[in-house]
Amino acid sequence: MSRPKRSLAAVVAGAAVLSLVTAVPATAQQPAQPATGAPAAQKCSDEPQDLPVHEFTDHRELGVELQRLERVSGGVVTVDEIGRSNRGREIWSARAGHGPKAVLMTSEIHGNEKTGTDALLRLLRFVGTSDSPKAERWRDELTLVAVPKMNPDAAELDRRGNDMTWDEVVQQHPQLADAEPAWNYYTEQLQGDDYSQRPGFDINRDYNPDLAYEPKAEDFPGTSADTGWYLSPETRAVRDIYIGLEEEFGTVDTYVDLHHQGACYVMPDDPDRFVTMSLSGKFVDDPATTPGYQQYADEYDLDYAKQLNVAAYNALQGKANNNPLFGNITLYPQDINLPGTGLGSFALNGSGAVLFEVRGQTQTLGQKYREQLVRTVYTGLDGMLSSLASGRVDDLDPSAYDAIPPRGPSIGDRARTVAEP
Repeated sequence: MSRPKRSLAAVVAGAAVLSLVTAVPATAQQPAQPATGAPAAQKCSDEPQDLPVHEFTDHRELGVELQRLERVSGGVVTVDEIGRSNRGREIWSARAGHGPKAVLMTSEIHGNEKTGTDALLRLLRFVGTSDSPKAERWRDELTLVAVPKMNPDAAELDRRGNDMTWDEVVQQHPQLADAEPAWNYYTEQLQGDDYSQRPGFDINRDYNPDLAYEPKAEDFPGTSADTGWYLSPETRAVRDIYIGLEEEFGTVDTYVDLHHQGACYVMPDDPDRFVTMSLSGKFVDDPATTPGYQQYADEYDLDYAKQLNVAAYNALQGKANNNPLFGNITLYPQDINLPGTGLGSFALNGSGAVLFEVRGQTQTLGQKYREQLVRTVYTGLDGMLSSLASGRVDDLDPSAYDAIPPRGPSIGDRARTVAEP
């Protein structure tokens, strides 16, 4: 399936180079960071607020930085436009490395979950410009493909859902003229945003493990336990790049999706410690025993997903002595079955799936703790990719995944209103 591409330079030619903050590695000599480790005994709320987010990378800045990385890396990082959002914003992919294992990474599928984009830019900067043995090993063993800020319309609106009406869906898919709107179509207040004026979809419910699926009226409105439809141009762009990698490599070895969760979850054994991040590799019921999904059973490999998550967890725990917040890592709830997510759909197609859920969305924390959370995501990715490049991931015990502590309760004074991830 062909993908539209054009030079990034043509999009952002003449724009000023963006200088992004570089993460400073934690060291034993650094003082404690009370601002990033506020005890859970303090008041915590998931009540939506209007908070500043200007320190995060916006869409224009992303384009400028990707162009800069392509230039300063001497072509080690290559950037393509893989599609356009529903409102016409560019969706870019950045590729680095020439190894036999393809790794696809996406961020900001929900536009109020922004740390993943900044972490991916730091990772691309490292693999594209470092001459260290680690970077060389990554380039030799891995082919990294990142789609940062895959939902740019939602990112610019700083909200979960994209910017798309059901009428626009029907215009693109006339066979849905008499169908009921999809269950994940937002038209009311949600997380402090008024979708009645600008409706949109939770596009992380728009995937389907049948990568050739075309929308059918009888499949609507569906439920969270059903597959999605590839209604949005954003999910179609990611689906198409996934197909291209399958055609090139035979299989996409690993798929990573970077998210946020509620701000007020605590560790299961200590209500005075907030969860910094939760991990998961399990998103669907076993296809071998699930009616209608048996055709995916031979490709599905939950044990491999567990090994990848263990690699990320071990990397964070290994740095917890220098930064205790890296120790506050839990397992995301495992009682979910979400084949309409990118993680669920691509796992059914044989990819090892990895979910990062860092603390707090922008309507609850804004850019507070941004640096700490970006470093958390980066550290987890670093550990996972290093283990993958060295082959050590294959030696990890999948049962160690099940020993990761479960996420504790939320102490927030407002119940969560949106399903995660």
